[in-house]
Amino acid sequence: MSATPENEPAQIDVRTLIPMQRHQKIFQLVAELAPGGAFVLINDHDPKPLYYQLEAEHPQQFSWTYLESGPTVWRVLISKLVKAA
Repeated sequence: MSATPENEPAQIDVRTLIPMQRHQKIFQLVAELAPGGAFVLINDHDPKPLYYQLEAEHPQQFSWTYLESGPTVWRVLISKLVKAA
């Protein structure tokens, strides 16, 4: 994760990971999120399938907000909802 100012969510750039490591890393970060916590996922393609997997495994516990939608970089803010605690 890259360092960010105090009130901004950390950023994780998975473009440097081989594809089979990406979901494992993202799910590790999701599991470590405290209620109200967030991070920005940076990817080289639309991570929409990850959204469906996340929602299936953790229904209604996370928000998913696109900050940038391609064509070469996708940035998604993933937040753990406070009510999910």
